[in-house]
Amino acid sequence: MQRKINLLLVLFSLIGGAVGFAAGEIMLRQWLGEMPRLLLMGLYFGVLALSVGLFCLLAEMISPKLNGASWKLRYLGLSWKLLVPATLALLFVVGLALQLLYQINPGGAKQVKDIILMIDNSGSMSDTDPDNGRFEAAKTLISQMESDKQVAVITFDDQPQLLQPFIQMDSEAAKNEVYSKIDGIVTTSGGTNFDAVLREAMEQVKGKQDPKRGTVAILLSDGFSDVDTSGILSEYANEQIAVNTVGLSLVDPSGTDLLRHIAQQTGGMYYDVPNSGGLNLAFQQIYDTIDERTLVTERTGMMEHSTYLAIFRVAALLLIGVALGISLGLVFDNRHLAISFGIGGAVSGLLAGLLLEWGLDGSAVGDAFVRFGAMLILSAVLTLFTWIIPIKENTPRKTRGRREAGGGANSVEGFGQRARDTRSKGF
Repeated sequence: MQRKINLLLVLFSLIGGAVGFAAGEIMLRQWLGEMPRLLLMGLYFGVLALSVGLFCLLAEMISPKLNGASWKLRYLGLSWKLLVPATLALLFVVGLALQLLYQINPGGAKQVKDIILMIDNSGSMSDTDPDNGRFEAAKTLISQMESDKQVAVITFDDQPQLLQPFIQMDSEAAKNEVYSKIDGIVTTSGGTNFDAVLREAMEQVKGKQDPKRGTVAILLSDGFSDVDTSGILSEYANEQIAVNTVGLSLVDPSGTDLLRHIAQQTGGMYYDVPNSGGLNLAFQQIYDTIDERTLVTERTGMMEHSTYLAIFRVAALLLIGVALGISLGLVFDNRHLAISFGIGGAVSGLLAGLLLEWGLDGSAVGDAFVRFGAMLILSAVLTLFTWIIPIKENTPRKTRGRREAGGGANSVEGFGQRARDTRSKGF
């Protein structure tokens, strides 16, 4: 049993982690919201493993301190063949599977995929929002929706008007269709009826083709409704649909209390906006609370402070670290390295998971630095464990030639050479 360390491999693993992080950030920027998160996380960790494996292989090619010169002569070609399946393919499957489990809400809560907008179009809005800024804010919100989202739009005064049933935001054509309908809205002189619009929105939710998709509602108004909403709010609470309310320069102070009450009873938030110029920010804040979690981004929504998901993320990164360590052992076709790197990967994954769980705060720059640190830890710490966990050397197998009397120096050397040729280094 020997403790070894290849400092060049440690350095190259850091470089590989940095390259993998850069590739991962490009993928997050380009595909987050456009690609299914399962595939995105599979690619994220698969590419990271490929990058780390490639640079570690290059380090051992230059200075084969862990595997020995004989590995370079006999097994290097096999290592190149194993590189992609042992790193990219293996970690793609592991990352995909763990992301799938991470997306499952504990307690049967639905993951929010659909947004329903309820926009006040009563007569008082001509004074509160004469430029119809609420409609432009709605279009801005829709323009930011990812392809897996659906949106429905209802305007209301005394009675609700279904402007747009639920439609998938998977193309610019779909978004333009909604824009054109919003542009065609004609203001009215009617009153305000919250109860009627909430019931219409619930009918749309119940009529969805896929009831497993969670829904969040946004109710914007400037006034007060004297209709009792207690009955319909219990339905929203039972269906786990949060109604986020936005008060736009409320003309009646009692309207503030009612909008707050609607949000509180359904698990939503109330946003008080003094004028239409603040609607974009309010809508964006609501949209940011929708739970769209991945293993490497900030968790938002009703599961933001979930202890279960916090523990799961750390455990998932630990398993990814173990898988990364084993993948390096597979690349070098050396079970002893796989054990050492696997144990080190558990430690590096644990540290990376804790950093992600405690460090991510939702800011773009800050979260990028946190991920950078986590990926460096994940890729490099495990390479130090060959100095901590002894590696069992592969020794030549004994042969009868060594025990036979009369075997001269040449015969002993010949048997030793054949033994070295037939030693087993791999799995």
